[in-house]
Amino acid sequence: MSGDGHHGYEAYGRLEIDRSGQAEAFDAIGDRYDEAFPHKDGQLRSGQWLADALPSGARVLDIGSGTGVPTARQLSDAGHEVVGIDISPGMLKIARDQVPDGTFHLVDVAQLRPGAPYGPGGAHDLGTFDGVSAYFSLLMLPRVEIPLALRTVHGLLKPDGLLALAMVEADVDDFSIPFLGNTIRVSGYLRDELRQVVHDAGFDIIGEDSHTYAPASTDVPPELQIFLHCRRRA
Repeated sequence: MSGDGHHGYEAYGRLEIDRSGQAEAFDAIGDRYDEAFPHKDGQLRSGQWLADALPSGARVLDIGSGTGVPTARQLSDAGHEVVGIDISPGMLKIARDQVPDGTFHLVDVAQLRPGAPYGPGGAHDLGTFDGVSAYFSLLMLPRVEIPLALRTVHGLLKPDGLLALAMVEADVDDFSIPFLGNTIRVSGYLRDELRQVVHDAGFDIIGEDSHTYAPASTDVPPELQIFLHCRRRA
């Protein structure tokens, strides 16, 4: 990665960003998501780490904020300024109701790159952050985009900023799965490869946890969730 941290961003311009069906699926799921995925113990533990490790009143970006529960609410309740982004208007409406002190935007992570509408230098620049949470949101991207998204996050974080990242361990790329009566596309890595992708994007992994999770759903099998706690390298 180059010294300015922007190496690789130009690849976004060569990608055909296709989210067709993803936002619609989550709009259709709505508040059933929290019913289908209760007892998010691993995510709550990771969110507590981020909330406690950040300075008081920190500014935090929640990528893929969903319904706002548990992460945006957890961070807001801890006194942090939460900015959430999601591609589902339905989920954002729920999040605004459930986390009234947060600010939520209909924004794709690719729109956060330098010069893009919500990225550095863009018309709606969201600014820099002390911390970023990305719980199971980057798995919604094709693999070719995940390193670019992580570099984008690196560019949005202040020096020594923190990233809490969660992925499902799986060796898949843009793979269609049934999900609460809809179909979504997901990607994943085996653990060692995920660590390498995160490191190559400019982060030191300072903590790690894993959690086997069985959704309250008949069409989604148990999954191994990996939680990485990371610090931005200069």
